[in-house]
Amino acid sequence: MRHGDKINNLGRKKAHRVALLQNLASQLITHKRIVTTLAKAKALRTYVEPLITKTKKIESASQISHNHRLVFAELQDKAAVKELFTVVGPKVATRPGGYTRILKLGIRPGDNAEKAMIELVDFNEIYGNAVEKAAEPAKKTRRAGGAKKKAEAAVEEAPVAEAPAADEIPAVEDKAAE
Repeated sequence: MRHGDKINNLGRKKAHRVALLQNLASQLITHKRIVTTLAKAKALRTYVEPLITKTKKIESASQISHNHRLVFAELQDKAAVKELFTVVGPKVATRPGGYTRILKLGIRPGDNAEKAMIELVDFNEIYGNAVEKAAEPAKKTRRAGGAKKKAEAAVEEAPVAEAPAADEIPAVEDKAAE
């Protein structure tokens, strides 16, 4: 039974799975976008996002080198680690999470596997410049009842039209009576 076992084993032993995720993560960091199966893309997202987060948490010089060592221990690829800390890290510094996007691409003709493209969100030029969006201040999404107060004030200030008296209403002649 696999109660509470949330990791997708991808049909591989642990050493093979770790090597697969290391290679996929290195290629994703290097090329910013890769096409793979949907299951591998979902497993890769949980593997690579904590690594990207480690590029942001920098308080001191010793912390920088420590994070470099931690990420290198996971990836085992100097070029990918350098790319991650020099290019990817500064670009995602303002983003609070969600560094990757998975887009489904349909099925693969040979074995009917679901294909997906996984990409780094801030490196996609099609969806607009993320740097410009990050520069804008975030809009407040919670309301503190200001709309109700404005509506009540508008109702109180609006002049109330009084109904005309009964003797002021013009008589409507009944054409059917004629």
